[in-house]
Amino acid sequence: MNEERKIVVEEMDAAPPPPPRARVDQAEEAAPAERPRDYLEGFLAQKPSAPAKGEPGGDLYEGVIEALREIYDPEIPVNIYDLGLIYGVDVTSDGHVVVTMTLTTPHCPVAESMPGEVELRVGAVPGVGSAEVNLVWDPPWDPQKMSDDAKLELGML
Repeated sequence: MNEERKIVVEEMDAAPPPPPRARVDQAEEAAPAERPRDYLEGFLAQKPSAPAKGEPGGDLYEGVIEALREIYDPEIPVNIYDLGLIYGVDVTSDGHVVVTMTLTTPHCPVAESMPGEVELRVGAVPGVGSAEVNLVWDPPWDPQKMSDDAKLELGML
């Protein structure tokens, strides 16, 4: 199993010849006459398309986020969006909005009223046809889900 390895050394009479050097006049001869067209030319000239109204950056989506930022947790002086209680906002093309959220604890005093308030506020956003709130407990909320603004407001940064 224990094989002995040997390094073979080859001795040369003289040093190997140096590689040929490139010369500028040789490069010009080898270069094509015309530079190929830049493949990004048309791409770079395109204007960015506006996001759909239900996608992040769209009017309806941003209106829903603004409505969520107006709802404050009664025990913590921070809105529920920056507090990290909103796990997802899905907007369909026909204006149906589904908000997935949690609460700081299952025993939160507003556990019964908060989802209803979220549904009412989101449903009042212009362009929203219907609103639905899914209250989830997994993954559980923890302070790391808060935005930096919320942490700063609460003196945690």
